[in-house]
Amino acid sequence: MGFQLKAVQALDLWRGAIVESVRRDGPDLSARQMALLLTVYLTPPPHTVRGLAVTMNVSKPAITRALDRLSELGLIKRKTDDADRRSVLVQRTVKGSVYLREFGDLIVQAALTAGDEAAQG
Repeated sequence: MGFQLKAVQALDLWRGAIVESVRRDGPDLSARQMALLLTVYLTPPPHTVRGLAVTMNVSKPAITRALDRLSELGLIKRKTDDADRRSVLVQRTVKGSVYLREFGDLIVQAALTAGDEAAQG
């Protein structure tokens, strides 16, 4: 089980997934929006604007703009924290979960395609 992924191969997998993603009818996310979405879905909650800004080392206004877009698309939702009314929690949605699961499937398919091509070449 000695498969090692080289940088060019990793980039090509990402390229394959991105190309397939833009062919579909789904939203076209910026790198910042995708990084934020993945952070919300792949790290344990709770998530706040301040916490996400610290985690990603990005300004709060940049996080807010990305969250605005992701909210418009229904990929995340905001909810006022009942424990601290000044704080806003960033929460996952079913639509966001489906979007990321499908994007993950695109990456898997790109990896399988690359593996098939490597085996033939």
